[in-house]
Amino acid sequence: MELSNVQNVALWGFLAAVVFGAIANKTNFCTMGAVSDWVNMDDKNRLRAWFLAIGVAIIGTQLMQAWGVVDLGQSIYLTANFGWLGHALGGFLFGVGMTLGGGCGQRTLVRFGGGNLKSLVVMLLMAITAYMTLRGLIAPVRINAIEVTNLDLAARNVPDQGIATLIQSLAGATDMQAVRWVVAAVVGLGFTLYALASREFLASYKNLFAGTSIGLLVVAGWYITGKLGFDEFEPVRLESYTFVAPVAENLNYLMTYTGSTINFGIAAVFGIITGSFLYALVSGTFRIETFSSREDMVNHVIGGVLMGFGGVIALGCTIGQGVTGMSTLAFGSVITLFTIIFGAALTMKVQGHMLDEQPFWRSLRLSLADMKLLPAPGP
Repeated sequence: MELSNVQNVALWGFLAAVVFGAIANKTNFCTMGAVSDWVNMDDKNRLRAWFLAIGVAIIGTQLMQAWGVVDLGQSIYLTANFGWLGHALGGFLFGVGMTLGGGCGQRTLVRFGGGNLKSLVVMLLMAITAYMTLRGLIAPVRINAIEVTNLDLAARNVPDQGIATLIQSLAGATDMQAVRWVVAAVVGLGFTLYALASREFLASYKNLFAGTSIGLLVVAGWYITGKLGFDEFEPVRLESYTFVAPVAENLNYLMTYTGSTINFGIAAVFGIITGSFLYALVSGTFRIETFSSREDMVNHVIGGVLMGFGGVIALGCTIGQGVTGMSTLAFGSVITLFTIIFGAALTMKVQGHMLDEQPFWRSLRLSLADMKLLPAPGP
């Protein structure tokens, strides 16, 4: 049976995602864990792995753009509709949610593949909330409270929200191609060199492998949809890996299979779970895990809801914006990346102070003081 273009793209997306899921499980690649290691133990190895993935993804993706393999201008990240509030608020809420829920969207799928039933609850709530935000009950909030603040850059003679485009518009540079090359080199190599500047990180094979391979898999995602999937008569959306809206689409696909069509994102969700599950079976690490307490369950429920809502209004997660979006050098992705990190770090600090039996508001004040955002409160 000959596959259609859409099915062919979905198949390749699934196969690459199987590899993604297996690698993420084997190496314990986790962006929430990366922030936790940094905040709680001053260990930056997993943070460097994440940043290496970003650097590799930027370099590979920008090279494909320069060679004409893909047209990143067709992606959702480089539109002239700049949703600054969605990126900032959504990123922050996603960071809070992934901390409460025990991992970001990608990690939730990987944990579920390894037998973690807590992640199943997070995944379902994230999917339901994301779909409600996209097309359901919460959609009016997104449209009338968040997207109403969007800036139309085209009205200001700025064609897109790429960092190079914004610099060129502000500086009045005439050679746009040169500006793009400089920005890609500075940002891509900056993330890469930061990651590789640590001898401890270079000696950590699994983190080095995780960062490099996941960055390359994001590049592969762009290639699959932009090159292998290019067909004027049966077009597919240009995209790479992201794990919030596709999880919602996946749930809808399962419920309306006979009236739905698979796509790259849906196939990727299946692939991540499958890859993690296969690795867990082969390695003997598959374990059924459930909630340890009522508080544990409540935190995961809240986390799933916040990730679903935040991920939609921010247009992505720690992978969807933090690596895939960053690979396009979109300014919105930069905002989302840093607000996710801030939201996660702040939540971890608040949790730490509350473990010392401090009330919530004082814990929040102490945490902001720890981050040098407020003066230290009195005793």
